[in-house]
Amino acid sequence: MTKKKGIHFEISERKILLRVLDLLMVFLGVYILSLFFHFEYIEMRIENSVAILLLGIYVMLFGTIFELYDLQKASRFDSTFKNVILTASTVVLFYLLTPILSPVLPNERMQILYLYLAIILSILLWRLIYVNLIESPRFYKRVLLVGEISNIEGLVKALNTSDPNYKIVGFINSEASSVEAIKYKGLPEFEANDFLETIKKEKISEILVASFNSEAIMSEVYHDLITLLERGFKIRDYTQVYEELLHKVPIQFVGKDFYKYFPFSRSNENKLYIFIQRAFDIIFAIIGLLFGILLLPFILIGNSIGNKGPLFYTQERVGKNGVPFNILKLRSMVVNAEAEGVKWAKKNDSRITAFGMFLRRSRLDEIPQFYNVLKGEMSVIGPRPERPFFVNELARIIPFYETRHMINPGLTGWAQVKTRYGSSVDDSLTKLQYDLFYIKHRSVFLDFNIFIKTLSTILYYRGQ
Repeated sequence: MTKKKGIHFEISERKILLRVLDLLMVFLGVYILSLFFHFEYIEMRIENSVAILLLGIYVMLFGTIFELYDLQKASRFDSTFKNVILTASTVVLFYLLTPILSPVLPNERMQILYLYLAIILSILLWRLIYVNLIESPRFYKRVLLVGEISNIEGLVKALNTSDPNYKIVGFINSEASSVEAIKYKGLPEFEANDFLETIKKEKISEILVASFNSEAIMSEVYHDLITLLERGFKIRDYTQVYEELLHKVPIQFVGKDFYKYFPFSRSNENKLYIFIQRAFDIIFAIIGLLFGILLLPFILIGNSIGNKGPLFYTQERVGKNGVPFNILKLRSMVVNAEAEGVKWAKKNDSRITAFGMFLRRSRLDEIPQFYNVLKGEMSVIGPRPERPFFVNELARIIPFYETRHMINPGLTGWAQVKTRYGSSVDDSLTKLQYDLFYIKHRSVFLDFNIFIKTLSTILYYRGQ
């Protein structure tokens, strides 16, 4: 068998491609303006390098905030169009508000409109090519799954909506079984005896091994895997791909060798990182509290009309190393909301007041927690703190649940920007997977990513 590699782009390659081409197209658009439309506001010349660099930084920054580099959204032109408009509008606005670094305002104000349209049209032209070419089947990564037949459905379901270019075309049962061939949403099973031929016929570019008992792998399948590995074929472990595509730890597939899956980030013991994070927490907490004081008169009016009761409330939560502390929040539920006992908050919860819903969606109800951040009980970024009642309940059901308490809880976190509000045990499992991913890969870059995604959540009014 000769291995023919198909053309496809990895996740990181597509994200870099989107960013680089966005920048090049914007600069090209500005250059074309100066060539054909007597555009003088910003010219592509070396003496304008600061202004050009600023434009590029704004495009990257606000493109990230408005989700231009979310691969799921980038694969659809409708969502891309909306995000490009928002990005271009914000870029031009901020460009005008930084006159020291950006060019002097032109005498003809229409040139600002030209710049605005050039940014929109240049990015949209490239994104139209991206959606119809890069996102087409010719660039899909064709994957063959090798694993136990009893686990196939759960494995495929988890990856099914992760990456639009990652296509599992079929599977091979890795263990000797008398179970008849099955299909999962059109996913065929190939015979183990035809392993090598299947790879050639189906133009497979990657094999995904998802066997939770390596001793149970059939000898012929094992032999073919070794043969492929020796030929340089790409073979990857399911948990590795799961983390890469979904950005969460697959704890439901972790067994007695759990320690292999938790080589926690060195940042958890890095003194410099801890110092930088604490300095950021203090600075941001002070800014957040000052911002809250400015909004306080308006919040008081809204509370008196829509909440009718105390403005603040405290609640016991579990912090670092399982130590309880009292969290401070703006009240968003009716008074005595738990008169009938402790229960999960849920979507369209009748206990949430009209003004409380606004506070939650805008995340304004979290502002008083900056006081907890100043005290060192919380960080700006980390797993959200849960109540002792739910922690005790979830720790009995979900493995490794209390591992999330090895660092300070946060105002926002990876789980908050990647999934919706948890209102069940299954939701808590999903949140824990994201929390453990954060603890495992914790870094300044990931913290910045969470910060940007939190801004997106606020701007798109997605809080709950």
